[in-house]
Amino acid sequence: MLIANERKDRLALVAPIVAALGHEVIAREIDVKDVGAVTARERPDVALVGLGKSSEHALALIDKIVQEAACPVILLIHAPDPAFVKEASQRGIFAYITDSEVDDWQSAIDIVLRRFAEYHELEGAFGRRAVTERAKGILMERHSVDQADAFEMLRDHSRRANSKLADVAAAVVDGHRLLPKQPDVP
Repeated sequence: MLIANERKDRLALVAPIVAALGHEVIAREIDVKDVGAVTARERPDVALVGLGKSSEHALALIDKIVQEAACPVILLIHAPDPAFVKEASQRGIFAYITDSEVDDWQSAIDIVLRRFAEYHELEGAFGRRAVTERAKGILMERHSVDQADAFEMLRDHSRRANSKLADVAAAVVDGHRLLPKQPDVP
């Protein structure tokens, strides 16, 4: 777990609590300019960003971590603050916890990890769908067929080759530039 806060004393207080929950603190960060690189390098499962002296500093930390898209972010605040939580949610946090409710931290971490995994599964599905659509377009152009026939070509090849449809589609997309162009048919 990465913990980030502009106050070193808060990092020192939070780290043992996180460790007591059974998580390893792999990085601690104060500086906004460094937190993105640390996140990319260390690849934590979760980042816990605390509100220190400045809400703008905490929001900047969140921005940098989310830009790396390496892990979900949980905001740690002292007391409920709906306006700040709303602003942080617009920056990409997955949840927030208060430091007075330490007993709830593990549940929040578990939920966030599940939701982040689901998010990545959906992202992968959308990516596979986009590749399949591109492959269909290539086959439609090369073979002068409609969408249904292009999909049938992908599916048939997938079955014959005992390969996943997404893998066949990726091969079409990756390899079509190597094939000669189809002559224009009047």
